[in-house]
Amino acid sequence: MEKETIIQLDNVCKYYQMGDSLVKALDGVDVKIQKGDFVVIIGPSGSGKSTMMNMVGALDLATIGEIYLDGQDIEHLEESELAQIRGRKIGFVFQTFNLIPTLTALENVTLPMIFQGMKKEERIERAESILKQVGLQDRMTHLPNELSGGQRQRVAIARALANDPEVILADEPTGNLDSKTGEEIMNLFKELNKQGKTIILVTHDLNLVDYAQKVLKMKDGRLEYVQRTNVKHKDSGGGRR
Repeated sequence: MEKETIIQLDNVCKYYQMGDSLVKALDGVDVKIQKGDFVVIIGPSGSGKSTMMNMVGALDLATIGEIYLDGQDIEHLEESELAQIRGRKIGFVFQTFNLIPTLTALENVTLPMIFQGMKKEERIERAESILKQVGLQDRMTHLPNELSGGQRQRVAIARALANDPEVILADEPTGNLDSKTGEEIMNLFKELNKQGKTIILVTHDLNLVDYAQKVLKMKDGRLEYVQRTNVKHKDSGGGRR
């Protein structure tokens, strides 16, 4: 039995006017992502994978076409409604971590919960629980500049989990990490996927394809192919950094 579709793009095009030229960042993309998928979107610079991420994450709207998130057509929603959807349904993880430098790990993780109106005691309890989940129980009161790159990315992942979203959207999450730490972060994503989270990861690093259940290859704004994979990667058993 096929899993339920959580994200669907129907004939999605995104065009930008650059002087006299029309740039087709996305050009007629059709794709379905099912709940519980681990998806890796690959392609060279300019292929459209970052634009695809913006569409999937409700950060931008299509020039042409429809985008559905959990069955809801998001193309005709107001920005305030899109912000609510992003806050509840999608957790974002970025290459540069995007942590607030003056806030502790715990405070960074509680921040998204404030915007959802959660009470302070609940925010702190949940943030502590998530930071323990990602192996940072002894780093909660540290500022970002007191943490290693891997630890900062774990804080970023914990923050993405703050409102218990269905989808985790990660943009080059290992791009600023050494290979061993990057592997540990990918194993963390794998574990979250086993717990039921839909993971969508955008990267130019072909080594990360081994983690995916589905690979989307972008080229010149078009979806070149969709490939189901047999996941070969196994946990390294290495320690956290």
